[in-house]
Amino acid sequence: MGRDIRIGRRRFVILAGSGLVSLAIPRPSDAAEQSWQAMRSGKAIVLMRHAQAPGTGDPEGFRLGDCRTQRNLSEAGRSDARAVGALFRQSGISAARVYSSQWCRCLDTARLLGLGPVTEQPLLNSFFDSRGDGDRQTRGLQNWISEQTGSAPIVLVTHQVNITSLTGIFPASGELIVITKPNGGPITVLDRISLTSAG
Repeated sequence: MGRDIRIGRRRFVILAGSGLVSLAIPRPSDAAEQSWQAMRSGKAIVLMRHAQAPGTGDPEGFRLGDCRTQRNLSEAGRSDARAVGALFRQSGISAARVYSSQWCRCLDTARLLGLGPVTEQPLLNSFFDSRGDGDRQTRGLQNWISEQTGSAPIVLVTHQVNITSLTGIFPASGELIVITKPNGGPITVLDRISLTSAG
């Protein structure tokens, strides 16, 4: 059985069976291919908002490390995270350095991508309930991103508030924001790749 999805203005069909996801992808446009090439060569970094997790913020009694106290991915969110991982692989990225917020919905999204081991990075943690920390944390994250070296693709799974503070973009659940590796300069957004259920 298939499920239609849209990535940007393009439509694809996900075929799920035996726990695997197959994503049929047409030839990308020249602009999209440039973004994927930048990701493959490590010249760009991907910011990803965690996949669908119903609700806003975190429940009362939230505890880091206890998924029972947190908002978690829905089944659609888990499916979309796998589909994004399939998109990476079919676009030439089968492995990446994957970093995640310590929130369960981000860690689960990062693991479901299937791109390799996931490293927790506290600078990617949400500051939704402590907005006063946002500017300091964003500066810390920008500095950390600037320090990353090597040519391996890098994927950072985080939250809406973190991505908005860093780029000015309000991303959808599961959306990819492709940014330049700043190397001490300003961050530039190269592309947005949006994955949403159609229909």
